[in-house]
Amino acid sequence: MGTVGAGTDEIAGEQGQLINVAYRLLGSVTEAEDAVQDAYARWYALPRSRRDEILSPGAWLTTVTSRICLDVLGSARARRERYVGAWLPEPVPDRTEWPHAGGAERTGPTGPADPADQIVLDESVTMAFLVVLESMTPAERVAFVLHDVFRYPFAEIADVLGRTPAACKQLASSARRRVSAARAPVTAAGRADVVRHVKEAWETKDIATLVGLLDPAAVMTADGGGLVGAVLRPVEGGARIAQYMVAIADKAPGLELLERSVNGAPGLVAQRADVVMTVAAFDVSDGQVARIWAIRNPEKLRPWAREG
Repeated sequence: MGTVGAGTDEIAGEQGQLINVAYRLLGSVTEAEDAVQDAYARWYALPRSRRDEILSPGAWLTTVTSRICLDVLGSARARRERYVGAWLPEPVPDRTEWPHAGGAERTGPTGPADPADQIVLDESVTMAFLVVLESMTPAERVAFVLHDVFRYPFAEIADVLGRTPAACKQLASSARRRVSAARAPVTAAGRADVVRHVKEAWETKDIATLVGLLDPAAVMTADGGGLVGAVLRPVEGGARIAQYMVAIADKAPGLELLERSVNGAPGLVAQRADVVMTVAAFDVSDGQVARIWAIRNPEKLRPWAREG
């Protein structure tokens, strides 16, 4: 619990936790930052006497941030129906992998300048996990993320959702079934080996090897947001995906592929003249790639800009 009359430093110190909660709820760094900024604005809009009465500012900010995210999720369906092509979550880099990317030096007056730098990279932010979260109702997603990921009690989640603790427990249970239905991920080392082989085969335009690395029923989804060229519908089948990947390589001379962590899992970054063009996340099962998510929308690639 916090202390009465929490200071500015204590309030600012909650920002990282709030960004982590909001990103998992929304799958968007930009929207997560907006939600957290909105929550802080509401905090500072409270009369000083009201703020002094709040024993745990962190819990208050988490509740408000979660409610804001719930509202955003409620309107997301209509917005994504207008989105050009498939909508994918924003990918998050591991700054430590980028030479001269700034890392811990990229700080502002209250912490890291880029909210993506504050996101803890673990299994709860892998692209496969976030895509499963996208299949949930807004209430399921909030209940599951707050309880199963951040260990908030159902009594507090009930305050966020405006439902009983028992109802929130049911929502989390329903969400949990969706998650458990997805394949269990292989080890990070196993994924890295497969992704490395994909990179090598892609660079040499070796279709036969790519086909062997891809599950026959693999699916590739691209997100260009209507801002850059990207296939509007998922490409299905290992053979078709391999041909598509080689066709991309033929059309993009000078494209450099880098092995990088994407949302905490082995992935690939395609760049040209040091500008990131595509970030690809992979779901690996039984030694083969089952899913590829290629994010090309430049608005979602801003955290990947190399600086310094």
